Amino acid sequence: MTFPDYIVLGCYFVLLVVIGVYCMRRIKHQEDYFMGGRGFGKLLQTFAAFGAGTGSNDPIQTARNSYTGGVSGMWSVMYWLFVTPFYWITGVWYRRMRHMTLGDWYVERYESKPLGAAYSIFGVTFFMIYGSMFFTAIAKTAAPMITGGDGVPIETIGPFELNQVLIPVIGVIVVLYGIAGGLTAAYFTDLIQGICIIGLSIMLIPIGLNALTENEELNPAGDKSGFEIMHDQLPEGHFDLLSSAGEFSLYYLIAIVFANLLGIVVQPHFIATGGGSAKNENSARIGLVTGNFLKRFCTIGWLLTALIAATLYADVPELIQDPDKTWGYATMELLGPGLRGLMLACLLAALMSSVDAQMVVGSALIVRNLYAPYIKPQASEQHYLWVGRITGALIVTGSIIFSLSINDMLGQLKLNFWFPLVFAAPFWLGMYWRRANTKAAWITVVYCLFFFFLIPYFGPTLFTSWRTNTELTQITPIVETTTMVTASKSELRKQFIIAHDKWAAESESLSGDALASHQSLEPERVSQTEIRVPQDGQMINIIAGETKLPVTKRSGGTALFWDKVEPVKEGIEPVLTGTDESADKVVRTLAYPEGTELQGMGNLKLNLLMFKPLGVELQTKPSSTLSALELVPKIVMPFVLMIVLSFVLPFRNSKEALDRYYAKMKTSVDSDPEKDKLKLKAVYEDPSLVERENLFPNTQLEIQKPTFVDIAGFVVSVVICFIIIAFVFWLAGIGG
Repeated sequence: MTFPDYIVLGCYFVLLVVIGVYCMRRIKHQEDYFMGGRGFGKLLQTFAAFGAGTGSNDPIQTARNSYTGGVSGMWSVMYWLFVTPFYWITGVWYRRMRHMTLGDWYVERYESKPLGAAYSIFGVTFFMIYGSMFFTAIAKTAAPMITGGDGVPIETIGPFELNQVLIPVIGVIVVLYGIAGGLTAAYFTDLIQGICIIGLSIMLIPIGLNALTENEELNPAGDKSGFEIMHDQLPEGHFDLLSSAGEFSLYYLIAIVFANLLGIVVQPHFIATGGGSAKNENSARIGLVTGNFLKRFCTIGWLLTALIAATLYADVPELIQDPDKTWGYATMELLGPGLRGLMLACLLAALMSSVDAQMVVGSALIVRNLYAPYIKPQASEQHYLWVGRITGALIVTGSIIFSLSINDMLGQLKLNFWFPLVFAAPFWLGMYWRRANTKAAWITVVYCLFFFFLIPYFGPTLFTSWRTNTELTQITPIVETTTMVTASKSELRKQFIIAHDKWAAESESLSGDALASHQSLEPERVSQTEIRVPQDGQMINIIAGETKLPVTKRSGGTALFWDKVEPVKEGIEPVLTGTDESADKVVRTLAYPEGTELQGMGNLKLNLLMFKPLGVELQTKPSSTLSALELVPKIVMPFVLMIVLSFVLPFRNSKEALDRYYAKMKTSVDSDPEKDKLKLKAVYEDPSLVERENLFPNTQLEIQKPTFVDIAGFVVSVVICFIIIAFVFWLAGIGG
């Protein structure tokens, strides 16, 4: 970056510090720090939802997957789309809870402080994993933007890699800012960064399209639009909404949507950004839904930017090796001095506001559900505030450690799919069913911990024989498919740079006659649509749109019950066992030599083992289907277990506590806190006042009658979802 970029970045940080200090002066009580005094209207709630849900990883994740897989790469972020309409309903829940943490909700609903404490531990762990994604993403974005005096990106600082220095430094900035202003500061930061990230996401598009039209190599006649150039350069499959090139198959996508729908409601920060900090119910639901739809539209902007980058920079070795750097590289190339710094500042603000909100809510969990009940119940408000600030700093430290340990955004993302499901069944059933009880909730949570985490992660360490058990080391058939694919122009450029780099690397070790002979094999760009590259000691011509190149993809070999399976002895490779040839395709089947002892590596996929007694033939399933099937027991079994236990166990929660809780959840919130207290007092004294709101009165079910606003808002949200999909479909066809 240039000096103006650093000036912009510095000014941005000064502004954030000023906001933090200003907000700190207004904090007197826990509710001020943890919930912002519950005084936020639609605007701030909208950008709170947008900011908390739009981390610095989202543009990077979308750009990465769309650079390599095309339009289908958007699903790495867009999979939340069809969850959004349900926010119209859930936004009201959190406001009517009138709690500062979801741990408080578990304490009230199940009359169990220990359950609230367990949830607080879960919540803090979740924040550490979730926050680690943001740190990993911002490090990958900033890496190509941080350059030395010669303009070359800095890879190391002293003995450390750049990310090993950058991530902790960013963490320190987050802590210094976050401990000051609490949730109010986070929300104002969300507003600023939200406006900027929307503007800059859009700004990259016209600049990128203009760069395409002015590129003499891509548009030699100067008569094509940017969209036409993208279709001219990129493979046709890059414009499919669902493509096998993407990392998310349809089956896996559906499973993720269900998992997210069940798990999002128990993500700890939702008690605040999900509507609990709003001044009233309308602000809660409108802010939550609008903020998330803003993110969906921004995703389209990130997608289009990635397609532009895939067209412009198809032959950039740095991106071929690490597509995670796509967004940062495009920013450096497309934006001028000052704007680069502003883009990095916005991404940092996205990180800071997201992690800040999580830090505040996480510290609230520790203070209210662990520290106050069990360590110091009678402390002052100021004491609790400082304990919250200290624990918040520790939460951010944990995120940094996770980020440096698992520097893989996709791995962190997949871990977050199932983690919230640990407490999902007690939440959903507790919301709607009186019979759901504390013992059933505890057993369900313990089951989830054992089957989702403890046994898969630590079981193989205790029982090492599991790793070599032949029943557990099964893999899907290994298949190599070589398909003849017509070379696109972008693939031509990519193949040329790969061939040239390989040729140059080989030249360094040669001399004399060998070097002279090697010089004759130097790759050559004949024209915009033709290259000459060496193959088997001779030069061949590759013509875009005519030459068919062999594209070999290996599928299968997927471990059924482990992260991966490999031979115990090193050096053993699969051997060819069969070949099936057709006009444009060669399919080779491979297998490890007979008698090869295999061992499972990584964690045990315990939930897939549940399908064996059912007779499901897992070995014939593709890896995407296996990933989807693995989520099914994690989604279904906790609910089945808790429902059965709630019927079987004799334990019941007290009628008085249940009456009080469900009466509160049926009572709409008044913006005036004093009037709201009076409303609650009336329904507590006579719960029958709100019984008419029950869809199934005089039963164990507590499902409220939907109002016209509930139905209309939900339907409109669903329609908007399909409009967004239709818009992407239309956009993908422009210029084609």
